[in-house]
Amino acid sequence: MSLRVAILSRGPRLYSTRRLVEEAQALGCAVDVLDPMKLSITIGNGIKQILHEGWPVNVDAVLPRIGYSITQHGVAIARQFERMGTYVANTSEGILNSRDKLHATQILSANHIPVPKTAYVRDWRDVQRAISQVGGVPCVIKATEGTQGSGVFLAYNEREATELAWELLEKGNQVLVQEYIAESHGRDVRVLVVGGKVVASMRRRAHGREFRSNFHLGGSVENFELPEDFARIACKAARLLGLDIAGVDLLESNHGPLLLEVNSSPGLEGIERATGVNVAGHIIAYILETHAFSTVDLDQLLATKPGHGTLSLKVRRYPVLVGKRLVDLMQMDGEGMVAAIARAGAHIWQPDGDLVLREADEVIFYGDLHVLRERIRPLIQQTIEEKISAPSKPQPWEAEADTHPAAWAVQSHQPQRRWPFRR
Repeated sequence: MSLRVAILSRGPRLYSTRRLVEEAQALGCAVDVLDPMKLSITIGNGIKQILHEGWPVNVDAVLPRIGYSITQHGVAIARQFERMGTYVANTSEGILNSRDKLHATQILSANHIPVPKTAYVRDWRDVQRAISQVGGVPCVIKATEGTQGSGVFLAYNEREATELAWELLEKGNQVLVQEYIAESHGRDVRVLVVGGKVVASMRRRAHGREFRSNFHLGGSVENFELPEDFARIACKAARLLGLDIAGVDLLESNHGPLLLEVNSSPGLEGIERATGVNVAGHIIAYILETHAFSTVDLDQLLATKPGHGTLSLKVRRYPVLVGKRLVDLMQMDGEGMVAAIARAGAHIWQPDGDLVLREADEVIFYGDLHVLRERIRPLIQQTIEEKISAPSKPQPWEAEADTHPAAWAVQSHQPQRRWPFRR
């Protein structure tokens, strides 16, 4: 009996979908291309089903190729396949992480992935502050959601940046102001990661005055010999966002690679033409190899036992912990334990009791939440009491009543000025 694979795609004639079908059939798989918008979910009373035009869908593996415009519905379908124990190449959570550029940037930056300076804007009057924070104009204005270069603009002055932000906000978008990397204007590097390994990479170049280098916008592509640091960042980014298959876009800055974006449904046409690599074949081969193992939501799993879960403690906030051994912290047993230490962008799982804490460490505990809090509180009580007893300091925006309301947020030698124009 052959492996049955479902490709979730609204475009069966698209290059990427056709290539995936060809490679799956070549490896002996039975392939169904299913339009996610024609799938429905039935749950309750022990029933867990995904229906296609009223018929139950029973497959061994699912490959989501979900377009931006149907993200919410497509993710709901992928999540239901996961709940049914079906292997899904790219988790529902991973797709959501990658589609929200702000969320993705927060995750990546927190895990020491270099990204361009980025400011989140909710009001056009905040654009000037954001521009100052990312290094001035020109700067990039983009919506937090979008794909294939949509909703991304280069603004050469503050007025243009404000107008672009206003237009995006009027359409209901959330807006990011991002640092412009001049030395990488009109080009980037696309890395295809499959199963935590780089299978192909290419450099993309924009044509004419266009600064976006996307292949679908007419950019040219060429093979690119990927440096080790680029490969390491690309693989780590895909892993952090929860993606088995990812197109990772990197900028070549004067200070090394900067991660621009991660795509959960990368196009295959440009990279296969540029490199000659059978990327679709790598994807299907990986699915065949790993389809027997479905992903687990660890947070949800750990919380299934009543009253149990995880807590974290950042050592830098409690200096008294620096230099202490884990064995000296608290009693470790079935009711409470140190599950891991986050250190230098990595995790030390089930650490030895003799491990000495450093200032930048984060301690991750697991156990009965009430017991954990009771055991941890005495360790940090001194620091808590010192903070409570210390005289309160005024917030920067409270220091001077005649200061411009947004001036506290901008560290600049230039005097704050009001907008000389409005839309």
